[in-house]
Amino acid sequence: MKQLNGIHHVTAITSSAEKIYDFFTYTLGLRLVKKTVNQDDIQTYHLFFADDKGSAGTDMTFFDFPGVSKGVHGNDEIARTSLRVPTDEALDYWVKRFDRLQVSHEGIQTQFGKKVLPFIDFDGQAYQLISDEENERVESGTPWQNGPVPLEYAITGLGPIFLRYSDIEYMTAVLEQVYEMKHIAQEEMYHLFEMGQGGNGAQVIVEHITEMPPHQQGYGTVHHVAFRVDNKEDLEQWIERYKTFQVGNSGYVERFYFGSLYAKITNGILIELATDGPGFMEDEPYETLGEKLSLPPFLEDKRDTIESKVRFIDTVRSTKTIEKEYEE
Repeated sequence: MKQLNGIHHVTAITSSAEKIYDFFTYTLGLRLVKKTVNQDDIQTYHLFFADDKGSAGTDMTFFDFPGVSKGVHGNDEIARTSLRVPTDEALDYWVKRFDRLQVSHEGIQTQFGKKVLPFIDFDGQAYQLISDEENERVESGTPWQNGPVPLEYAITGLGPIFLRYSDIEYMTAVLEQVYEMKHIAQEEMYHLFEMGQGGNGAQVIVEHITEMPPHQQGYGTVHHVAFRVDNKEDLEQWIERYKTFQVGNSGYVERFYFGSLYAKITNGILIELATDGPGFMEDEPYETLGEKLSLPPFLEDKRDTIESKVRFIDTVRSTKTIEKEYEE
């Protein structure tokens, strides 16, 4: 059984596809690499933000379900997403940037020996930037070359993912026995687990809290987190492994951009395993990634219907010059 390779992507829910596009593009400086729809709900946008090349392990994606209510943070939740930056100095840049752009943040802190900067977006979605200065092992991605953030400070990929759960013994058993992660450190209520090669790109942090009520999913919360595997054959092995542990799962799901396998490990925490390929440049050239509405082949015959249901969002950037923004 091959070990998991790290974090693949995080998918969250937003109140506005337009606002999350602006926030990720012009505030965070991540590249929209795919504008498509939820394959199970074709009236819902699915936006993928990633590094310059749409590399696995760098993308955060969003659904904008019509009429969805605001989520409530609580127990049994994928509670926070980390985004990697190259150095501690980069965090100083981001404090100034967030202050100028009025992004709510908690200032630079230290977590398991790494410098971090927690912040939230307009929906109350929780994130943190994490410095790669003391990091080793799983490599990060390539910053968006034409984005607004200077390359030496830019976000390059996903870091540790936070799970909040009341039963630490159960969660430890799931992560160690089913997913073969290792518990490597603890700081008060936070337990650090690592998969594969380890490092920022392959870590899960479990926040052990017993007093909070369960979270309620809605905009401002995470829908699921995905871990990386190499290929479809690996997913087939994981299906058999899930059977061994009596973990209910979706079976193999073809997403065109990658293959997927889903399993709910608690009432509120959905884990996906996803293949690294084929990736996001199968149906669009590098220069114009994310600028048109892309549909996988099995939805292409429904394009007219889909385009009539989802509103138009202008995501063209290849014709624009986006200046690098240095913070004084």
